[in-house]
Amino acid sequence: MDYTAKLDNALNRLHDEGRYRTFIDIERKQGHFPHATWTRPDGEQQPITVWCGNDYLGMGQHPVVLDAMHEAVDATGAGSGGTRNISGTTVYHKRLEAEIADLHGKESALLFTSAYIANDATLSTLPKLFPGLIIYSDELNHASMIEGVRRNGGAKRIFKHNDVAHLRELLEADDPATPKLIAFESVYSMDGDFGPIEAICDLADEFGALTYIDEVHAVGMYGPRGGGVTERDNLAHRIDIINGTLAKAYGVMGGYIAASEKMCDAVRSYAPGFIFTTSLPPAVAAGAAASVAHLKIDQALREQHQTQAQILKLRLKGLGLPIIDHGSHIVPVIVGNPVHTKVLSDHLLEDYGIYVQPINFPTVPRGTERLRFTPSPVHGPKEIDALVGAMDALWSHCALNRADMAG
Repeated sequence: MDYTAKLDNALNRLHDEGRYRTFIDIERKQGHFPHATWTRPDGEQQPITVWCGNDYLGMGQHPVVLDAMHEAVDATGAGSGGTRNISGTTVYHKRLEAEIADLHGKESALLFTSAYIANDATLSTLPKLFPGLIIYSDELNHASMIEGVRRNGGAKRIFKHNDVAHLRELLEADDPATPKLIAFESVYSMDGDFGPIEAICDLADEFGALTYIDEVHAVGMYGPRGGGVTERDNLAHRIDIINGTLAKAYGVMGGYIAASEKMCDAVRSYAPGFIFTTSLPPAVAAGAAASVAHLKIDQALREQHQTQAQILKLRLKGLGLPIIDHGSHIVPVIVGNPVHTKVLSDHLLEDYGIYVQPINFPTVPRGTERLRFTPSPVHGPKEIDALVGAMDALWSHCALNRADMAG
């Protein structure tokens, strides 16, 4: 077996399809985000504006977060020193879990190293707790949810995206006595559309199913205290398990579930993804707790974020660009070809100092390749003007000369 040749073939397929992903070496400037420095392949440094980050509110540079992290580092050092079960639980982890539980109005919360791990570990563990469990999963759920459902060894049903009628058909076809769970998202990150939360909760009540929602792209940004779309719509009490992240709106790192005390205790006790993983560094937990606490009271930042997203969408629509607008903060511009998407991304970066990463298959279906912009409160008029001007020039060039761009 020529293993090197096999690796070459696999990588060449990605290059041939225009889907090969490259790392962009950037250095964020504390206090100046979204401005950063890009180290070009030739070693030269170029100032850029980041338009595809998930630090949605700029909390990764907020003084309240940085002060909390500095204080924790000075008090405790770097790492946690172990798993949560073996020396890795500190006052910072417990404080963060208390903040999260309070945020969602739940009895308890359980902290993971990422929201990906929280989804995967929880969804793969639930059939151990509820033998015979059937999980009904939206077809556009995040890869972490898909992986958790795939690995759990139990039954699964995939319903068409946001299609409540199809979900009902699937529920009606199964034994009423069988334990059930419906897994879906509040904001879907690629199109920026919202899940039909209330209608799914109604079905769950009717068919005796548990509800599991991923609020990763909504926590911190929606609701009067940042509890997500479920808080905004006064539906959090109808959700059994809420998944969220500390790495997007909260600007730090980590993921979690919030649920009843017994549910969190059971997942804590049975999920290998929790049991055998070193816990987050205390400083990270401290910064995340400070961020969660701050955003419970900073509604102005949320409002500014929504305003900037609306302005950007309006400006891009004015150019006639094919954007998707479901009313959320996510701004996708559909290009529809992986090579063209990469060329647009490259030109934006090299010629205009604007960094937005191409989104290709398998993250999105083939033919829907896109640039996904994530405006924030720190993307001001100057940054928006520069982006709109660049997109106007490049899109016109793309439309007139796609063959040359692909070459």
